[in-house]
Formats: sequence, structure tokens, C-alpha cells
Amino acid sequence: MVKASMKPYFVAIVVQLIYTGMFVISKAAFNHGMNIYIFVFYRQAVGSLILLPTALYKGTNRIWCTIERRDRGDRTEYVKLRSSSGIAKVTSVAICLAGVFTIAFFTGPSISPINHHRAFASDTSSKTVVPRGVWIKWTFLMVVANMCWSLWIIFQAAVQKEYPDKMVVTVTQCLFSTVQSFVVAVVAERDFSRWKLRFDISLLVILYSGVMVTGVSYYLQTWCLEMRGPMFFASWTPLYFVFTIFCSSFFLGEIVHLGSILGGILLVGTLYTML
Repeated sequence: MVKASMKPYFVAIVVQLIYTGMFVISKAAFNHGMNIYIFVFYRQAVGSLILLPTALYKGTNRIWCTIERRDRGDRTEYVKLRSSSGIAKVTSVAICLAGVFTIAFFTGPSISPINHHRAFASDTSSKTVVPRGVWIKWTFLMVVANMCWSLWIIFQAAVQKEYPDKMVVTVTQCLFSTVQSFVVAVVAERDFSRWKLRFDISLLVILYSGVMVTGVSYYLQTWCLEMRGPMFFASWTPLYFVFTIFCSSFFLGEIVHLGSILGGILLVGTLYTML
């Protein structure tokens, strides 16, 4: 059994492992031609369908109840630059940026895949050379995406102060994201023959992402935010990058470059300085 004081650490690591599985399996599905926009819609829809019955049941029982769990206090975290903890947090941000720049601007020699027998066969060659400009653009987009994700975590913590029911908060996010992703998917992909699901890796990634990511991990993430605050949870995010590097090489046969490994080491260093 995990001790109560260690549960937030355990949950944070589990969430990163769940995200790692999604990245690896979804990459395999994309290699097989699955549309990204359609994938996002189906993922959110599956998660909503799974969580909605439970949320409705709990919400009916609690909607008229007085919120009693105010004793947890304000989980908002502040950075005091003159304190040792504040200096450590600022240092972790600097190390994180160094890791990002290393991944973006330094490729280095390639490292052969750990496992030459891929778990997910694909016609897409893992040796495709990506131009430096495209690589930098992708890195920039990932930085923007993670900034938006960080704001989402902060907003989640703020919402929990007003309505601490984790299940209802989770399913509400899923429902709104399902509607939004459907609108985007319809605009981006108007060939409805590509919306048809097949019994292959595409169906597997939708079920996994809908159940484990949109369902389980969102709920665990909300619980972790309630227990330790947004900064604690966000500090564990670099782990999924390291996990993904290893799993992509092992299961997909992806070629890993030295720059990615060095950048990953720096990103993990942010976790050490933050904690």
C-alpha cells in the first residue's frame, strides 16, 4: 500500500505514464493514416460517455449541498525570489528552457533503436530526415501547447475552490472539449469516409485515450491538484518526455538523437530542483 503522504507523488507518475502510452500508440495510429482531428474528437467523446453517468449520479446528490471542504485552504503557490524555494523554482524554469532549446537547436548523432522488432508495424520510415526549420517550428508549437496546458492546470485549481467535485469538473471539461473538437474536425476533415472506425490500431488508441487519458488521468490530475496544487503537478511533466523517448525507440523503432537525450536530462533536472 502507498502511504498517504506519498500518494500525490505516485499519482503524478502514473498520470505521466498514461500520457506516455497515449503518445506512443497515437503516433502508431497516425503512421497508419488516422486523422489527428478525428482522433481528438473520438477521444473526448469516449471519455465523456464513460464519465457522464457517474457524474450525473454524483451531481444530482451534491448539486444542492453546501460545499463543506473549504478547510483545505488556498493551494495557490507564490514565488518568493529571496527565499531558497523561490530561487529553486526560478532555476528550474531556466533549466527547463535550456532543455527545450537543446532539443530544438541541437540534434547530435543518432542512436539506433533499442528494439529492432517493432510492436506496431508501419509503412512510415523512422529514418525520415526532418528539416531544421520544421523541427524548430514544431518545438515552438509544443512550447505554446504546454503554456496553454499550464494555464489549464491553474484554471482547474481555481475551479476546485468553488466546486470541489472532481468527477463533475472532469466530465464538464470532457463535454465542452468534445463539442469544440467536433466543430474543428468537421471543418478540417469533410471526407466522412475517414470518420469510419476500423478494428485496428486506430480503435485501440481511441479507446485507450478516451478511457485512460480523458477519463482516468483527468480525474487523477484533478485529485492531485486538489491535494498539492498546480505547481507540484506541473513539475512532473518532464517525466513523460523521457518515458516517451524510451518507449518510442522500443515499440516504434524511432531513431533518437543525442540532443533529445541531453534535453531530456535537463528537463528532468527541473523536477529535481522543483521538488
